[in-house]
Amino acid sequence: MSRRCELTGKAVLSGHLVSHSNRKTKRKFLPNLCNVTLQSETLQRSVRFRIAAASLRSVEHRGGLDAFLIKARDGELSQGARQLKREIEKKMAAAS
Repeated sequence: MSRRCELTGKAVLSGHLVSHSNRKTKRKFLPNLCNVTLQSETLQRSVRFRIAAASLRSVEHRGGLDAFLIKARDGELSQGARQLKREIEKKMAAAS
């Protein structure tokens, strides 16, 4: 399982640990990943994702999972999230 958010694409970053004497050693900055279950109103079912805590706040800010996926670019979504986005768009098109 990769250390990457399935909704925003946030991943591991590398940098330096800088000591008081200004010596630099390599380190990794890991995203704060959480296993969450989000509810899709359009599909009437719940979906499990491994997303960053900041992404969870973004989903709530945009008005839920469906609104977040519709606005999100396909390049930053995981394969499962892209498939869910297509299902939501089909269901919304059929309802219109």
